[in-house]
Amino acid sequence: MAGNSLVAMFKIAELRKRLLFTFGMLLVVRLGSILPLVGIDVSAIKAFYASQSGAMSGITDYLNFFSGGAYKNTAIFMLSVFPYISAQILMQVSMLIFPRLKQLSEDDGGRRKIQLYTRYATVFIAILQGFAQLSLLRQMDSMVAGGVITMESTTGFIALSLATMAVGTLVLVWIGEQITQRGVGNGVSLIIFAGIVARFPSAIAILIQSMDTNSANPVNPVFAVLIFILFLVIIALVIYEQQGQRKIPVNYAKRVVGRKMYGGTSSYIPFKINPSGVIPVIFASAVLQFPLLLASSVQIGWLNRFAMWMRPQGAPYIIIYTLLIVFFAYFYTQVTLNPIEIAKQIRENGGSIPGIRAEKTEEYLTRVLSRIVLPGALFLAFIAITPTLLQMVFGFPQEVTTLLGGTSVLIMVGVDLDFISQIEGHLKMHHQGGLVKKGKIQSRKL
Repeated sequence: MAGNSLVAMFKIAELRKRLLFTFGMLLVVRLGSILPLVGIDVSAIKAFYASQSGAMSGITDYLNFFSGGAYKNTAIFMLSVFPYISAQILMQVSMLIFPRLKQLSEDDGGRRKIQLYTRYATVFIAILQGFAQLSLLRQMDSMVAGGVITMESTTGFIALSLATMAVGTLVLVWIGEQITQRGVGNGVSLIIFAGIVARFPSAIAILIQSMDTNSANPVNPVFAVLIFILFLVIIALVIYEQQGQRKIPVNYAKRVVGRKMYGGTSSYIPFKINPSGVIPVIFASAVLQFPLLLASSVQIGWLNRFAMWMRPQGAPYIIIYTLLIVFFAYFYTQVTLNPIEIAKQIRENGGSIPGIRAEKTEEYLTRVLSRIVLPGALFLAFIAITPTLLQMVFGFPQEVTTLLGGTSVLIMVGVDLDFISQIEGHLKMHHQGGLVKKGKIQSRKL
């Protein structure tokens, strides 16, 4: 990264304003991850979580990690943006099931309606998750000496807490949209990114403590060094995989419009090895979070058994997580890169793929995408389950393994590439050098 480019980033008034706005909004997000709900004794809740062990501890650590620490703080942003992501999944599936919704999303007015429906679904999901969380808090209140709820657990307290959690999620969504429009990078992705980065200091402290020979389960320092090297290798592999692409050549025939001649050129369609980026991982995590949160919050026999069965360190969780990642990889690729629509656009512009008959274009593009998506999805799944494998084999603390591999690395690398790409665009627009002297940073929309 060139020093002159770093200086130029803050010399350009527009880029400086966007960067400062982005950092300011992320600071607000971090503050909201610390401020607790009204009527909650945070110290008592943290003591309760510290006393837990086994599957339930793994579930709470998992939920706390993806909320940037807000879950164990019982903060106003404890639900993070995952109710919104779940609502987006529901809307995407609904558009595939109901063609009228798909048609509605193809014009500006319809897209605004779809966004409004997504907001309604976000509020509904946030309230459901809020009820589950309040059930857990009331159970803690009866289990902890002195209680964890400092207010009387009345209808007013429940309504206030539910409203705070739902509004907190909507505020995060609004902040994400503002960052996307007025800042740098994709706002919602940056919020998740900031939450992951915020866990670095605590994870490093836990790793150092675990290497102490007097600890309950000491970690071999040699293994710690090997894991750090593996962490760097995973980052390199993720960068290589996210920037890899398959180029489909397209030739355009000459055509005359009025007195001008168009076409007669050659181009290509870039199909990325992983067209959907880290979205399958984020979607799969969001889908699994809700049942885990519900199971950890309600004291019902079969739900508790389900929580034990679906613990993040268990084989069923790994299998279901992998299948969900592969499913969402195909699902999101079908939504964003529909071979039928691509083939239609090629024909309408007088184009053709060399060696492929026009009526076979859709079949060819579908075959190419299928061959690309499967290895890309399996790679994502392997990287995503790496922390669990490391924890099972080497006995590393969950916070450390979750941070040094898997979903966190995929999200951090993807968001960082997109962030740098947008800065590169601003610098080149103002005739400045890029952030990197060699190579090319490709944008990755999350």
